[in-house]
Amino acid sequence: MFAVIAAHLCVAVCAPFLVSRIGRRALALFAVAPLSAVAYALSTTQHVFAAAHSPSADYPTETLRWIPGLDLILVMRLDVLSWVMTLIVGGVGALVLIYASAYFKKTAVGLGRFAAVFVAFIAAMLGVVQSDHTMGVYAFWEATSLLSYLLIGHHFERRPARTAARQALLVTTSGSLAMFMGFVILGQMEGGSYLLSELVTRAHEGTLGLSITGPTGSVSTSGVLLNVAAFLVLLGAFSKSALVPTHFWLPGAMAAPTPVSAYLHAAAMVKAGLYLVARLTPGFTGILLWSPLIVAAGLVTMFVGGWRALRQNDLKLVLAYGTVSQLGLIMAVLGAGSASLMAAGVTMLLAHSLFKSTLFLTVGAVESASGTRDIQRLSGIGRAMPWTAAAAALAAASMAGLPLTTGYLGKEALLAALMHGSEARWMARGAADAGVSGAELLVLVLVALGSILTAAYAWRFWWGAFGVRPLDEAITVKPLPITLRLPIYILSLGALLGLAPGALEGILGAYGAPLPGHAHLAWWSGLDVSLVTAAIFGCAALLARGARRFEAFQARLAFPLNIVDLHTWTLRELEILAARVTRMTQRGSLPFELSTIMATLVAAVTAALLIRPPSQLQLRVWDSPLQVFIGIVITIAAIMTARARRRMKAAFTLGAVGLGVAVLYASYGAPDLALTQILVEAVGMVIFVLVLRRLPAHFSDRPLARSRWWRLLLSLIVSYGVLVVGLYATAARTHAPDSSLMAEEAYFFGHGRNIVNVILVDIRAWDTVGELSVLLVIATGVASLIHAGSTTKPRYQRILSLLRGRVFRSSEAPAGPHSRVSFLPTVAHLDDRERSIVIEVTTRLLFPTMMILSLWLLFIGHNNPGGGFAGGVVAGLAFVLRYLAGGAEELERAMPISPGRILGTGLFIAGAGAVAPLAFGRSVLQSTEVDWDFGLLGHLHFTTATILDIGVYVLVIGLVLDLVAAAGAQIDRHGEENEQETPEPERIAGIEGCSVPPNAQMSASTEVPR
Repeated sequence: MFAVIAAHLCVAVCAPFLVSRIGRRALALFAVAPLSAVAYALSTTQHVFAAAHSPSADYPTETLRWIPGLDLILVMRLDVLSWVMTLIVGGVGALVLIYASAYFKKTAVGLGRFAAVFVAFIAAMLGVVQSDHTMGVYAFWEATSLLSYLLIGHHFERRPARTAARQALLVTTSGSLAMFMGFVILGQMEGGSYLLSELVTRAHEGTLGLSITGPTGSVSTSGVLLNVAAFLVLLGAFSKSALVPTHFWLPGAMAAPTPVSAYLHAAAMVKAGLYLVARLTPGFTGILLWSPLIVAAGLVTMFVGGWRALRQNDLKLVLAYGTVSQLGLIMAVLGAGSASLMAAGVTMLLAHSLFKSTLFLTVGAVESASGTRDIQRLSGIGRAMPWTAAAAALAAASMAGLPLTTGYLGKEALLAALMHGSEARWMARGAADAGVSGAELLVLVLVALGSILTAAYAWRFWWGAFGVRPLDEAITVKPLPITLRLPIYILSLGALLGLAPGALEGILGAYGAPLPGHAHLAWWSGLDVSLVTAAIFGCAALLARGARRFEAFQARLAFPLNIVDLHTWTLRELEILAARVTRMTQRGSLPFELSTIMATLVAAVTAALLIRPPSQLQLRVWDSPLQVFIGIVITIAAIMTARARRRMKAAFTLGAVGLGVAVLYASYGAPDLALTQILVEAVGMVIFVLVLRRLPAHFSDRPLARSRWWRLLLSLIVSYGVLVVGLYATAARTHAPDSSLMAEEAYFFGHGRNIVNVILVDIRAWDTVGELSVLLVIATGVASLIHAGSTTKPRYQRILSLLRGRVFRSSEAPAGPHSRVSFLPTVAHLDDRERSIVIEVTTRLLFPTMMILSLWLLFIGHNNPGGGFAGGVVAGLAFVLRYLAGGAEELERAMPISPGRILGTGLFIAGAGAVAPLAFGRSVLQSTEVDWDFGLLGHLHFTTATILDIGVYVLVIGLVLDLVAAAGAQIDRHGEENEQETPEPERIAGIEGCSVPPNAQMSASTEVPR
């Protein structure tokens, strides 16, 4: 199962490339992927049905373990229902891809994107129907929502397509979030599980949640929490399958290309909700809320969809509202809770997937041949397309439920179950005997009325597409390629599965075995059922004959409230409310926003402490008097930072705070932390200086406001609150800390004595890889923000290429007193006022030493204080010295490779170190010892974690270079550009705040107001 899904993803990745090479014909080639799913399902047929009929046998199951301790596993399971759905998803998907290869024009834009997303959607849908873990179901469920958003909005240049895609995404993802909460509740409650099969079994046995004995003696589950969880899960299923009140998104999604409508909205996506209800009903039917809510929502949806379908003139909209109607009916039947109704529901689900995909593809063929799908503009198409009309007639007959079709089998089983007793426990409650209950009679009447509407709009569709009516203009019908017609013919044959009711009963009836009653599919279920069926078709014929009168009647009964308008109004009001809340909480004032965050923190922490106050607080003030002195120094430096009025002073006093913290780390015996803190403070100070030199020397001189007292009070409360929480957290510990085991584990598993380094490259290596990615993104973001306002090329290397020309031209100057300088060659070309002999001498002395020191820290870090991060920062500081001595030109000479390439190389090396253990049969990021014997050259011993550390080293160097290049060279160029572009009077006006025009003459008597 995993291999089949992986094959789809590989095809999706290759799809854009293949489409660009061989065009739309590649879509037919991609049908191999869904056909592999069909082949796999067929190969497991014997295994699946053997397990279905033998309690001791197990269904085909595959498990992919990620973090077993957190129950993060992906379990795939193929039972009867999953087997049927896999055949539908794979078989219909393959035929739709073949159809799409002829449907789209050769010059269609975005066909590669469409193919990739469509195949990926098939993979996601296979994941939904095969996953047995609720978190896996949710992940694939959300993937189908996102991918359907892209497919519905394929023609993104059209506003209706964008609106429909957004509408579908918002509705389905909102429901899926509710479903996710329901899954979590079911997994965490007493007797719960995250496996669907276990949930169904435990609910059926009465061990899920609170158990009580029902009035009929059967065990049923109850409890508020269980009903809430069931309701949340149903919200996800209802929104996905377009039940009222979320039904409006499906007709709107008809803005998608016809192949998308045929697959997503007939065979695949909208079936996800039906599948989930069918999956859980064998166990959840005992929940008080489950079956009644499903049946009520389904029957209401059936009427709403059927009513709206009879007033549509667009063939796709007729099918869309018909789909809404039939989804509601199938949902009600699947959730009713008996074996006979489950067999009828699964039969109707299969039939609907086949005939509705056939009819949607027929609409595409009619539109391609005639250029329209408007019923009022079509006439006589059936004469030009007889075979297509015949295939559509067969599919429409199955939709209407005409005898001997697959749709008829499902409808006949439904009517027979309701008229002869469905044995659904919730409908039998209150019945005096074992006969038909009042609830079953009510459902029977409603189903009969809905079936009348279904047969009527089935005729409306077929006659509207292929019937003959007088028109003002003749219709020109173009011939269609066989590739466009063949999938329609094949899918229409699905209506003939009804000729084998015994085989279908054996296949589809096996799934509902745990439910009360028995499955039965037959052509004849009794005279009473046949009379009801005949009455349904008779009323439908009368309704179809009086279609115009019925349309007029519908117009007079038009509802004043439109769900689509209500949805649009709700979104608009939410956006207005969000804007108002944003204006209130995010006013653009940094002090206000920080105050809001801190006040929220204080309120949340205080509430937690009041709910469960600490029983005792263990206060350990210091280990030595030296720490008290260090704390006093840090406090003084922090106060000076807050009171500083000059930017440079604030930067240096803030650096003093950081250095004080580093000394405090060292006093506690943490040299690694102290070394890292010192190096980070050094780099931070350099970046501060490079940025602040271009800003005004002083902070904005504003009058002191009363709010400063509030900020002071809030700061004190937050600081002491953090202190109390830290004390409470340490006092509340009930088990030994994990750190007590890390020293031993670092040596035996990480093969290193430096616990801090082993934590970074082994114990918490996933965090390290993630943080490396964050560092790369931050460096790119900072550089992009600074480069955004430049008129030069945005990349570091392109910027320095402009400077490189100056260096080369300057090197041709005649020899002078500085012509023999070799280590810092660019210094000779600087103005004497821009040079510093102290920095030049210091750089000559320290640069090679610092580079060697950085490598030494890198390679000893696994067993001694150091590591890739510390070594990378030291190497970065060495390049900073080169920059301070000779500027951007000298930095480019010292490191001609662009920082972006260095950052990417570092991340690549780290990734190579992460996967290196796989070559030795270990897990990803699991430290592995490597011993290489080079003969006379000696013996080399290292761990794969060293490769990861080297990646950290290279990436940190690239980070420092990127920040220096952006904060140094680029800011200098900004200043030069501004000085060159701004005339002198305008610069004076900009600096002093006066409004002197650019061409005005400044006289000696001109007063410049401040």
